[in-house]
Amino acid sequence: MPVSCDYCGRPSPDGEDTPLTWSTALENGRVRRFCDICSREHLRAMEGKLDSEHW
Repeated sequence: MPVSCDYCGRPSPDGEDTPLTWSTALENGRVRRFCDICSREHLRAMEGKLDSEHW
């Protein structure tokens, strides 16, 4: 099932389910997917939310 980026709305290439280059997150019980461009652009913010046991 094709997905789109929950940040910018970009559709997955070739109608893929979540491409390997995309990142996923579980926020308030909801799965969110972010394209590779948004993932790279906001990497520091994503890392800042991780508990220290994850890094």
